[in-house]
Amino acid sequence: MASPKEGRKLSAAGLLIALGFIFGDIGTSPLYVLKAVIGNDTVSPELIYGGLSCIFWTLLFITSFKYVYLALKADNRGEGGIFALYARVRRYRARWAIFPAMIGCATLMADGFLTPAISVSAAVEGALRTYPDLKTTPIVVGILIGIFVWQQFGAQLLAKWFGYVMLVWFCVIGGLGLGEVIKTPSVLQALNPAYAVNFVMHYKSSVTGMSGFWLLGAVFLCTTGCEALYSDLGRCGKRNVRWAWAIVLPCLMLNYLGQGAWVLQFEGQKLPETVSHAGVFFAMLPEKWVTFMVVLSVIVAVIVSEALIAGVFTMINEAIKLKLWFNMKINYPSQMRGQVYLPLINWFLLAGCLLTVLIFKKSSNMEEAYGLAIVIDMIMTSSLLLHFVHMRNQSLRRAILLGLVFGGFEIMFLVANLHKLALGGWYTLGVASLIFFGVFVYWRGQRIRKKHANFVPVDTFAPILKDVMADKTIPRTATNLVYMTMSDDATKIDSNILYSIFKKKPKRADIYWFVHVTITDTPFAQKQAIHPIIKGKVYFVNLRFGFKVEHKINRVFKEIVQKMQAEGEIDVQSHYPSLRRHDIPADFKFILLNSRVSADDALSPFEQFIVRSYRLLKKIAVPPAVDFGLEGGNFEVETVPINVAPPQSIELDRLF
Repeated sequence: MASPKEGRKLSAAGLLIALGFIFGDIGTSPLYVLKAVIGNDTVSPELIYGGLSCIFWTLLFITSFKYVYLALKADNRGEGGIFALYARVRRYRARWAIFPAMIGCATLMADGFLTPAISVSAAVEGALRTYPDLKTTPIVVGILIGIFVWQQFGAQLLAKWFGYVMLVWFCVIGGLGLGEVIKTPSVLQALNPAYAVNFVMHYKSSVTGMSGFWLLGAVFLCTTGCEALYSDLGRCGKRNVRWAWAIVLPCLMLNYLGQGAWVLQFEGQKLPETVSHAGVFFAMLPEKWVTFMVVLSVIVAVIVSEALIAGVFTMINEAIKLKLWFNMKINYPSQMRGQVYLPLINWFLLAGCLLTVLIFKKSSNMEEAYGLAIVIDMIMTSSLLLHFVHMRNQSLRRAILLGLVFGGFEIMFLVANLHKLALGGWYTLGVASLIFFGVFVYWRGQRIRKKHANFVPVDTFAPILKDVMADKTIPRTATNLVYMTMSDDATKIDSNILYSIFKKKPKRADIYWFVHVTITDTPFAQKQAIHPIIKGKVYFVNLRFGFKVEHKINRVFKEIVQKMQAEGEIDVQSHYPSLRRHDIPADFKFILLNSRVSADDALSPFEQFIVRSYRLLKKIAVPPAVDFGLEGGNFEVETVPINVAPPQSIELDRLF
């Protein structure tokens, strides 16, 4: 596994990875963007030049400046994405930052319903140029099922080819566009920003009456891969991303310009029906190239889907570590750095993609649902990014200036996308709202639990613990008894743990361990601190893991115990004479506490709703034993009460 430092080195391999994983989404945009801008409109130089100018300056400002230059500077030890940025911003005590992070997570995951569906659909529909009666929906459904079924095996076998395929793709689409630009060089006028301004301010459709401003919702589709670009930064490093973008941007713009040049032959007319169905991208191809490009575009769409799904897996894995998502089963299907597989999320995304295809049927219909969630995600990223720039550089003026630039562009795109609500935007916004609700409930439930957790000073219970260890009338529960504690302070322990040891059923052990896990803002940190409460008898262990590190407590704890034995701090041989005689190791038992709110607590209606919803999510979640990697060891789950509000008073009259 490559180290973070190695992953940031500029190399041919890094460039190929960037082309394969980072720019796949934005690289397939030419399949549908210009078609979406033109729609059923009459072709005119004002429409084509204005649309192309908006595409160019959007790619320049949003993709190039905001993401490729500025956002990549806000990496977290080489890692990117909304949670990596949140982890950096929250160091500056920005408590509000949790809400943009949660909204960004929800909207990016909602995008996972759309991107594979629209990319594969647009690619397959290219075959309509040759076979106009072809039923594309069954083909799209079959490809999507294949993509998601393959996820469990990991991308390692195919990943090394992704970069080569995408390099061929960008070279081919750039070359095809260049050929059309050479035939009609006047299309280069579209790079003049005056055309973009005129388009937004003055253009009006002769068919629908819609102004150019509202068509910005279609223009925005050219930059929808930006969030995936930032999220997948850890795969290859910022320098590789920036140099790869220097290859990708010219190829994209040449293809957009080429499509515009080709479409101008229909000036004063609507696009022919065959062009509308297959898309401008495929319609402008020479006949002999169609089959090859359809096959290539389908392969590229598969790569795009793979990259987006992997990005969602990574994001949810980070959310779990940051306690913003309920625990779920996580597999590590390959040795690629940071690659994870979440079965529940995989099948959830597949169901969402299939639902998208069945509802919208064609890529042209999906365009109406695409973009609204992503522009909200971009605004959330901007809010975190601007705060980071402000605090990091101590320059409020610079943050305000950047906010005016990005805020102006992105709010304009948001408003332009609002007209899609009735046409299809309701779909992704509904999905994003549902996911946000789940994230918020889980976060709020954790806060209620943590807020009302009681901690007892060590000095208070240590003498009692000594007496319990010496009391032979209490049956020995285990030689080593290990509790997972919420306390991150070695001088205090959860009152729930003491309730379990002293009240629920007295538990005697020779050595007590209290283990706390801290998830740090540093992605790949792995540290430990051991504090003796009673030397040789009671220990507090603080484990610190980065939010990208797999925390298998059982394995890590065994390593700690072995080191302590080697240094003579503890005796790990069995304390039972018959077993000790045969050098049998001592037994360990883990106690996992499941805190439950007392039924008689006086909760507000809102708190009752949060607690009940939180419990429901906990039922879906992977059990704590699996989360901590204890499923193969000796553990016990106990339910203990937790009071989150003063109990209601009950007055009873005594009868004699």
